[in-house]
Amino acid sequence: MKSISNGAFFLFILTINPLMNAILPFSSMVKIMKSSVFIDVVAFLFVLLFVYTATSKFLDFTLFREQIAENALLAPFAKAIVWFVPLSEIVISIMLLSPNWRIRGLYLAVGLMVIFTTYIILIMNFSEHIPCSCGGIISTLSWKEHVIFNSAFMLFGILAILVSRNHVPFFGSANSNLKHR
Repeated sequence: MKSISNGAFFLFILTINPLMNAILPFSSMVKIMKSSVFIDVVAFLFVLLFVYTATSKFLDFTLFREQIAENALLAPFAKAIVWFVPLSEIVISIMLLSPNWRIRGLYLAVGLMVIFTTYIILIMNFSEHIPCSCGGIISTLSWKEHVIFNSAFMLFGILAILVSRNHVPFFGSANSNLKHR
């Protein structure tokens, strides 16, 4: 067999280069799209959770207000909390639906879940009477299930933030072009 001459090799590189340039950006774009889909799915799950619980709280507002007022830790702040919690869930949901505000909304969603989980852990350890003011079907969970449920949402939220910041090559490479949206 003859060896390939330098000229033939150079010609091969010239013809394959445009093809590789066309394929490689597409590959990176697929990775970015997968990352984007993950972030969108996590945001959508938070929207479902927050809109559902806020709606449940507003539909049975009297019960929600009574449950907050019954808690010794929250009673002094009950009048503010009964409005702040469902309204913040709605505002965060709106942020999560907007591509320009989604990452900020994820930060707030994770923060709210940290507050809820901290409250549950405190209430489990320091309160005799534990009223659940979560709203809807979520209020049927045990306290341990609440902590697991909230922790799963926090984990997904943190992963979505890290993927968006490109610190963790979750779906794409570490050199992906996905930035804050």
